[in-house]
Amino acid sequence: MKRRIRAAWRLARIVVHVLHGVAITLWSFRGMDRAQRQAKVRWWAGKMLRVSGVAFERHGEPARGGCLLIANHVSWLDIVAVHAVCPQARFVSKADVKRWPVLNRLVDAAGTVYLEREKRRDAMRVVHHIGEALQAGDLVAVFPEGTTGTGRELLPFHANLLQAAIATAAPVQPLALRYGDAQAAISDAVVYVGDTSLLESLWLVACADGLRVSLRFLEPQASAGEDRRALGERLRQSIGQALDARR
Repeated sequence: MKRRIRAAWRLARIVVHVLHGVAITLWSFRGMDRAQRQAKVRWWAGKMLRVSGVAFERHGEPARGGCLLIANHVSWLDIVAVHAVCPQARFVSKADVKRWPVLNRLVDAAGTVYLEREKRRDAMRVVHHIGEALQAGDLVAVFPEGTTGTGRELLPFHANLLQAAIATAAPVQPLALRYGDAQAAISDAVVYVGDTSLLESLWLVACADGLRVSLRFLEPQASAGEDRRALGERLRQSIGQALDARR
């Protein structure tokens, strides 16, 4: 009973914090400069982890300047965790997110780049957009698996978006995300696959004991002149090795 009461309290705090974030994007962001917005994103993301009962730890340093950040994808919490460390990160997301009620305001405010996956030609538009962002000195984050996994093994990497880094000779930095809890080194509480709804996932996270996320930033890799498929496989191996080392 205590566990369910605690989970309900966490869930209520999550809802309030999300609404607070939406209010900030609607009424405060317009009057902020870039540094102030990033500071607010870092604060919001860090508090979102705390009210969700998630501790986080960082290993390594995120790259500065124009860089493509490549991470494995486990949960909707991934973006929150990255923003708690790298509030400047602009994520590439499926266009469906634009139709999420309420949350789409937060996603828009973070400078998200949307991809219409069902339209094959849209990938070229997004590659061009990412390339411009990288040349402007932005940190752009991509989940090359294209969907969430279980956290126990990596799915194949889709390499199309890596062309943006190759074309602009921007470095690519692998990031290994790992979730654990009080019961297991790899937590099932954050798994967001199959028919699991966002509400169900929120409840599982709220019920978890000792949930934690580890962000391991690996050394950036050069991309100029690389074949995107070979680069994608090398990045996948780097992330996989980092995850295996922590089992």
